[in-house]
Amino acid sequence: MGVLLDVRLGDRLEDLSVLVVVARRPGDVRGEGARHLDAVSKAASSPDARLSALTPDATAGLTRATLGGHADGAFCREVWAVTAGNPYETVELLAKVQDTELEPVESSAAELRALNRSARGGGLVARLEGLGIEATRFAWAAAILGAGITVDQVARLATMSPEDALRCAELLCNARILTAPDLAARTGGEGELEFVHPLIATAVYNSIPPALCTAMHGIAARVVTDSGRGAAAASRHLLEVHPDDDVELVAQLRDAAREHLAVGAPDGARRCLERALREPPRPEIHPHVLYELGCATLLTSPAVTIGHLRNALALPGLDGDERVDAVYRLSQALLHNNQLEEAVRTVEAEAARHESGPARMRLQAVQFMWEGLYAGENTTPGRSERLAELARTCTGRDNSERALLILRGFDAMVRGENAEEVAEVCDRVLVNGRLAPGLGWTDPEWGIELLMMLANAYAFADRLDRAEALYNEALRAYESAGWLGGHLALAHAYVGVGHRRRGRLREAEKSLRESLRLAERVGRGLPLYWSATCNLVDTLLARGQVAEAWEVAEQYDFAPPYPSTIVLPDPRSVRGRLLLAMGRTKDGINELEAAEKAAAARGHLNPVLVPWAADLARALATEDPARAAQLATDLRRNAERFGTDTAIGEALRCAAALETGQRAVRLAAQAVTYLEASPCQYEHAAARIEYGIAARSTTELHRGLSLARQCGADGLVSQAEQLLASGVAPD
Repeated sequence: MGVLLDVRLGDRLEDLSVLVVVARRPGDVRGEGARHLDAVSKAASSPDARLSALTPDATAGLTRATLGGHADGAFCREVWAVTAGNPYETVELLAKVQDTELEPVESSAAELRALNRSARGGGLVARLEGLGIEATRFAWAAAILGAGITVDQVARLATMSPEDALRCAELLCNARILTAPDLAARTGGEGELEFVHPLIATAVYNSIPPALCTAMHGIAARVVTDSGRGAAAASRHLLEVHPDDDVELVAQLRDAAREHLAVGAPDGARRCLERALREPPRPEIHPHVLYELGCATLLTSPAVTIGHLRNALALPGLDGDERVDAVYRLSQALLHNNQLEEAVRTVEAEAARHESGPARMRLQAVQFMWEGLYAGENTTPGRSERLAELARTCTGRDNSERALLILRGFDAMVRGENAEEVAEVCDRVLVNGRLAPGLGWTDPEWGIELLMMLANAYAFADRLDRAEALYNEALRAYESAGWLGGHLALAHAYVGVGHRRRGRLREAEKSLRESLRLAERVGRGLPLYWSATCNLVDTLLARGQVAEAWEVAEQYDFAPPYPSTIVLPDPRSVRGRLLLAMGRTKDGINELEAAEKAAAARGHLNPVLVPWAADLARALATEDPARAAQLATDLRRNAERFGTDTAIGEALRCAAALETGQRAVRLAAQAVTYLEASPCQYEHAAARIEYGIAARSTTELHRGLSLARQCGADGLVSQAEQLLASGVAPD
């Protein structure tokens, strides 16, 4: 758990007055744990310090400090040779020398190898057995229970009296197998015991006969539960018990899974539920275990989740709200596995089974939600009109109404309807400016997608304060809950979107790279992976890092075919801009025209969300000026319909780029006026520099340069500096 905490804190350590120290043995941790440790290592401000073995001189110093200054050189050299400078083995060997009263002189050096063997491995086990049957049984029980144990707990597992247990504990402490400060002064068996070294614990555990070890784990689970440490703490013992058609064990594992999920440990929940299936559960319980397993793996492994939930729904037993929730979660997993059409069909079919009521309304809202995220050209006829009609009478009195309002607000935003109306609809969702109870980021009923639609409706309607508050709240919620899969990846991605919209390009790049790192663990090519990649490419282009943007696009397959869900901003538009920046003008024009066609088919007319028009107009300015002018006119009309300062300012920038002389100057000046009022500072910086070029104004170039530096827009900085150095005419 410490490693998980360090991973979550890694990116924030620079802001905290804390020291995090992590030590590991090479090859000691594998799999997910190794990746967590690597993440902690990367977050460190200084390189890893690799501890080396003790040198012969250091070993000699330790030997004389322990045994006395009279230890001769030959004896000290043999200590080093026997232990190879391993600090733990050196300390243990010197302790054995003291215990046996061996003289530290050259004539005794030959005995050191035998002493070293008795201090570890097979020798340790033989030494343990030499302490007697009861002491061995006590040590076995301690090894089974692991860390954080007391004499009383070990006594219960070893089935011995408190007096015998205390005697065994003292024996094992004197033999340097266990350690516990001031053991003799303890009363009531309180206080923790631990092994002197993890290697000793491992050696003792491995010496337990397999059948006895399994049986002891079963008893240990009861000991841990009775001590009040909860089902999750007992689960590691339950996982070791042989399947035996035990109804109680299945119930305990389900309880443990719930506890694991509550503290953000879905992998622990998954292991418990997979083990419960092997017990196996009773037929009437089986679908519930499958359903819970699907919930545990939801956005860490969508494909696996689909299998579990389909199996659960195919069995009799899931009814009522639980069945509705299973269908919703199955559709959610299908969405994140790039199977959106099947997700829509799944909820549509289930909705048809229900009469009018809350369950049917929820399923219909989910259907509207998935249809709203569909990126294909086959739209549902009249969907937007029906959604607008349903939302018109909603006041936000309950979460079903709030869900419909979010869907309506998002739909209006992507269609480029009036941004003031978009914000008004979204505001009706909030309660005193905050998300309503039951509609939080970790609440299970509606999921992350709905709330991201709300945040994005605000973001692309120039209400960035509200959007960023929601994005950051999501990130805090998932970090606090320990959700390390798709939820956290999406939260980082959209925190990056907020930074990008604000013009904080360095911060945007950092958040998006972290999102991409997390998304890769869930699966390449999935929608959340596209969100991270598309926005990272867009941010790198804004920074002027064209070659790096292309490298990211190539490395992470940012190219057709595109996902079945919409990605914000439009990936075709972003890829078209990338191709133009790379000098592949024809390919860029083709990509932007494909974006135009897809946007028209979907009715996506928001020029900020689907920004193909401005880039296509500029690309066609020389080859087809008439079409470029028409594109600029249409763009301005759509921008004014939407009505945000950003949309209108960007349309004016495009119009100015197609003009010359004083008309270009006037349009560029108007673009600056709008974008100065916009929250999007990168676009403002670009407009200032373009106005400076059109008006031949060093003042405007300096203003644009200052803004570009604040944004981290290296390309704009370089452009402005070169223009100023070349001697643009003064105002």
